[in-house]
Amino acid sequence: MNSERDHISRAEIRKDAVQDSVDATINAVSAVGSTLTGAVRDIAHTIGGLATDLFEIRAAARRASNEHLQD
Repeated sequence: MNSERDHISRAEIRKDAVQDSVDATINAVSAVGSTLTGAVRDIAHTIGGLATDLFEIRAAARRASNEHLQD
């Protein structure tokens, strides 16, 4: 039974270990990249919403000031 077992060389075992390590690293880097991309997108969206709110507040303040001057 042992004589029919496939023998894998140490070099091939190391090659497989390196290949699996590179694959795991690439997957981790990809996951981090996706997380960072999503976070940057969310931050940009939030800042855009804040800017819109500030423009609306400024416009409302101008209208209120103009109405006050007309009275």
